[in-house]
Amino acid sequence: MQETDEQLLDAMAAGDMDAMTAFYRRHETRVYRYLMAKLNDSFVAADLLNEVMLDVWRSATRFAGRAKVTTWMLGIANNKVLTYWRKQGRREFTELDDNLTDETPAADLEQAVAAVQDGDRLRAGMQGLSPPHREVLHLVFFEELDYADIANILQVPEGTVKSRVYHAKNLLKKQLARAMRSS
Repeated sequence: MQETDEQLLDAMAAGDMDAMTAFYRRHETRVYRYLMAKLNDSFVAADLLNEVMLDVWRSATRFAGRAKVTTWMLGIANNKVLTYWRKQGRREFTELDDNLTDETPAADLEQAVAAVQDGDRLRAGMQGLSPPHREVLHLVFFEELDYADIANILQVPEGTVKSRVYHAKNLLKKQLARAMRSS
């Protein structure tokens, strides 16, 4: 029977390297995808993945269970990215452009995604979004997290998450519509 994340953290807190290996293997893809969604740099994402997992190892005794393990772990990843950006002199993008006009008012996001059927276009559309938009869509669509968990990870109010999701979906819809028109 496979151990839960909480059981693995307890074992890691006791110094069990096998538990750390199991935990790492279970979550490395998820954390790496999250880091790539924020950074779009595979080398930095790989480095930060290792830093995140090292922090998880060191912090295993302090996990209080107030959030899901994945939410806690992605929160650590988010903090690593913010620290990386501060060291690089980059500021996090925080403003949203609410003045963009919707060129496809009748198009539904799910229909547009289904119509595209081309993973390259979808990835290109996601890359065309600002980091906060790309990140929130990644957490909603690929990590399947709810707004409360995302707010916890990003350390922003839940209303901010809802607003970012709304705007990100609209911007992605526009990106996909443009890609469909140009093909």
